[in-house]
Amino acid sequence: MPKSDSTEYPMPPGPIEGPSAWYGRDMLATDEWLFRLTDDDLAEIDAAVTATQSLPIKDLTRAAFQLPNLAPRLEGLLDELLDGRGFFLMRGIPVDIDNIERAARAYYGLGSHLGSFRSQNARGDLLGHVIDLSRSVDDPTARIYQTNARQNYHADSTDLVSLLCLQKAKKGGASSILSSVTVYNEMLKRAPDLARELFFPFHIDRRGEIPEGKDPWYRMPVFSWHKGLLTVHFTRPYTDSAQNLPGVPALTKQQVAALDLFQEICEEPDVHLNMDFEPGDMQFIQNYQVLHDRTEFEDWPDDPKKKRHLLRLWLCTERGRELPPAYLDRQESITIGDRGGIHVPGSRLNVNLVPG
Repeated sequence: MPKSDSTEYPMPPGPIEGPSAWYGRDMLATDEWLFRLTDDDLAEIDAAVTATQSLPIKDLTRAAFQLPNLAPRLEGLLDELLDGRGFFLMRGIPVDIDNIERAARAYYGLGSHLGSFRSQNARGDLLGHVIDLSRSVDDPTARIYQTNARQNYHADSTDLVSLLCLQKAKKGGASSILSSVTVYNEMLKRAPDLARELFFPFHIDRRGEIPEGKDPWYRMPVFSWHKGLLTVHFTRPYTDSAQNLPGVPALTKQQVAALDLFQEICEEPDVHLNMDFEPGDMQFIQNYQVLHDRTEFEDWPDDPKKKRHLLRLWLCTERGRELPPAYLDRQESITIGDRGGIHVPGSRLNVNLVPG
């Protein structure tokens, strides 16, 4: 990939400090990132669910899903997502696999207080289902969340990503998150030349979800230093699969070494934080700062209702960081409050309660 174009790819002046640069080992020693819903919170959520039964879930808004006492605290959690460590886990919402509609309504309503909803795939799904659909990771149009395979550390195409656990797997399927700022600091300390390599664009596979007028791939640096913030986009499997697409240049040895070191640091136990979801747990992550992964899992073989099943939201916040211009190759807009999601010709925004 050319490095002689007119685009500048600046680096931070040195290591990055502050709450965004955390280590998993330190997060294990605290539960400050765990937000437990109280009985009063649950009563307020339940009242909002009941009051909005006549509205389709897709039409739920912050104004419709009223949370008079919980809403100000959610605003404080949004501050933590955007300007702090970049994640939290909310615990305690009741879920019933036989009444997904009620859990989805509560989840969607809570999400409306943090941002607006974005399409997660070519179908236009605003409410995603993370469940094994028996698709193969070798299918060039499959997304890894539709399999039981490990996902690998990555960032999604939106400001915030959230998961609600409806059902655990028989074995495995733990969530793993990390600070990509910490990964940068570690790379800078160990191999500054390889850290520098990741500030130049890589070709990344769109997995068949191609916006009108775009290529089957997009070009994006792993690290972008913009307006005093490090914004990170990493998805190694799709960087590798892009090598099979026409017109994509072969990765250089230096690029491969840089990606390998990034991945190696992600795998270090002191760096990442693992968490096992319980039914009713809701995880919220700021995508430009925190990467997420999921371990391989095994489902219960005889009962479809016991299949590991998570709901997912992609949210665009009304405030937040400015994105580097390079992000326009992946998405249609980088305007704060109006960006993110997957948009392809013919898709229609919808909320499906059945995986597919």
